[in-house]
Amino acid sequence: MTEHVAAELTPEQAAMMARLKRLMLIAGLTTALGIGAVFIAIGYKLFRGEGRATTAAEATIMVPKGARIVSTAALEDRIAVTLDIGGATEIRTYDAKTFKLLGRARFASEP
Repeated sequence: MTEHVAAELTPEQAAMMARLKRLMLIAGLTTALGIGAVFIAIGYKLFRGEGRATTAAEATIMVPKGARIVSTAALEDRIAVTLDIGGATEIRTYDAKTFKLLGRARFASEP
């Protein structure tokens, strides 16, 4: 069997190989940095201190006498209740964790 001996690289070929190695190193480091950023973002979402409540909260929210609840909507941290109070529409927004009133919007017809 004959052995294959690699020919020596010319200075131009050696410079090209060095440049190619440097570009591959930059591409590899950029990819590793991107993958690391994804893992950090996932870890942050999973382990941040805020967390979710695992126990069910219970409260009684008082509405004005004669008011009728038209609709409700729940978001991540708020509850919106639409009321019909004597023909006028009102939207009340509550904090979902403490059930404290955050805001009130009243709607009435123009005279």
